[in-house]
Amino acid sequence: MTPGATVTSTVQIRNSGTLVDQFTVDVVGDAVEWTTVEPSIINLMPGTEGQVTVTFAPPRDSTVLAGIVPFGIRVLSREEPAASMVEEGAIQVEPFTDLQIELIPKTSKGRRKAKHELIVDNAGNCPMAVELTAMDPDDELKLDIDHPILTIQPGTSAFLRLRARPHDTFLRGAEKRHPFQVTALTGEAAPVTANGTVVQQQILPKWLLPALLALLALAIIAVTLWFTVLKPTLQSAARDTAEQVVKAEQQKLTDKADKAEEKAAAAEQKAAAAEKKVADGVLAGAGGGPPAVTAPGGADVSKGQAFDFRVVTDPVATADGTDFATFTAPAPVPDGKTLVITDLVLQNPRGDSGTLRILRGDEVLLEFGLNNFRDVDYHYLEPLTFPPGKELRVAVNCQLPGAPEPPTGRCRPSVSFSGRLAG
Repeated sequence: MTPGATVTSTVQIRNSGTLVDQFTVDVVGDAVEWTTVEPSIINLMPGTEGQVTVTFAPPRDSTVLAGIVPFGIRVLSREEPAASMVEEGAIQVEPFTDLQIELIPKTSKGRRKAKHELIVDNAGNCPMAVELTAMDPDDELKLDIDHPILTIQPGTSAFLRLRARPHDTFLRGAEKRHPFQVTALTGEAAPVTANGTVVQQQILPKWLLPALLALLALAIIAVTLWFTVLKPTLQSAARDTAEQVVKAEQQKLTDKADKAEEKAAAAEQKAAAAEKKVADGVLAGAGGGPPAVTAPGGADVSKGQAFDFRVVTDPVATADGTDFATFTAPAPVPDGKTLVITDLVLQNPRGDSGTLRILRGDEVLLEFGLNNFRDVDYHYLEPLTFPPGKELRVAVNCQLPGAPEPPTGRCRPSVSFSGRLAG
């Protein structure tokens, strides 16, 4: 029989007992849910018969599977329960198909691809082998179903993924709609279809251009603020800071200069006091005249005739540091006179190297390194005295003459003396 239809059958019941009996009739087996008995209770006199009608009405859904369904008609006696019996039978349930497919969502959006879920339902009463195909009429999509061929059991569903990818993309422009269709084929049943649409969007997001314009506007505002407000403010602040720093440094320099002037004034005062002290020490008695200065021979050297001369030397260069050449004054000191030297000037214009000594007789009074000076003068409060018999001499050891003399040439330092003759 075909599900959804009804089939009836008659059952004959006989009371073969000696008592009036009541019989209850029902159905057992897999068909009990969709089978009815009318009447279900019958009373029979002894030796009489009665009939009940059995109606089979399987529903048209997947709960009743196609095939042979066995059943039993059970008759129960109230008076003689041991005499109850079951009459067996079977009914052939014919197969039917009910295939349904659904796309979720029906419309998708994407820039480069879109995704759908495909649900395939088998609402029939037998397994179905299903083949799924997807196509778009304009051939603008690449459509892929993850399991295009499958078998679905009765009362079950299959959940599949469908991917749609447009063949071409575009950066900007209006949305494009691409309709497509999914078809399910199964045996001799009619194909089942589901329609869907892919809405293709531009690659560049719609918010990108407004965002770029907003950023550009912000950049223009920022640049305007920089040149009209921030930069002048920073420059003014920088100038103020620089002026403050310069003023602070100038104040420091002024303070240092004031302190240096104070120190110089104090030094001048000390020098004046020292000179006064020396002057007071060398002045004689109440008369204020200079004290008598005497030479080792007893001569008074505080007075005398002014006298000056220059000793020019030209020793030959030597590697012996003890080899000194001696030079004397060009004009000899008169006999009986004492030479008093108050000033001397050392000159080494060529930058000779060596040693220069000033001697009183054989006694070394001063010794200088030639390479330590080019032109230097000395002034003495206590003069150098050369009494008769103690000649003033200049001794020079020349080690390396200066330019333009060759290394084997001569050194040419000189000493200028000034003072007076006493005695």
